[in-house]
Amino acid sequence: MFSYLPGYYETSRIMQADMNAKGAEMDLLFAALDETLQQFFVRTATWGLDRWESELSIATDSAKPLDQRRAVVESKLRGSGKFSGRLVKSVAEAYDRGRVEVSFQPGEWSFTVKFVDTVGIPPNLDDLKAAIEELKPAHLKVEFEFNYMLIRDVHGVLTLQELEQIPLNQFAGGDPVGN
Repeated sequence: MFSYLPGYYETSRIMQADMNAKGAEMDLLFAALDETLQQFFVRTATWGLDRWESELSIATDSAKPLDQRRAVVESKLRGSGKFSGRLVKSVAEAYDRGRVEVSFQPGEWSFTVKFVDTVGIPPNLDDLKAAIEELKPAHLKVEFEFNYMLIRDVHGVLTLQELEQIPLNQFAGGDPVGN
């Protein structure tokens, strides 16, 4: 800010203190503006996520992690239009952040959502199920396919220490009892 003032102010302690105080306030103002701008985008919103949810008639659950709440909002934004595999894929990928395949079985009046990149069950599967139920026609049944680690995937590939670091819910049959 000294560049806007005459050169003789650069040696003044009073002007230095004044400019430092004003500079600190300007930094706070720019930080507040940047944070406000982030609220206009679902993927970066924090305190503005409540407004997104309210606008889309989504019940706010502040106990959920921000990334799961963002996924619900993003899928609601994506989930408009004629029902199709592409629509289901778009909504499911908003939740999972990985690749999803959708296949239809017309003879059984159903379709399958297969999680390709995710190992185990996605953390916000219940939200995804609710979103798909809202999208799909009532006469269609939806099924989910998950990717699990099998013995052949780890035997001779991972050490025992590496295996101990992998959560059990990523292995077939590894969900905790009661789930």
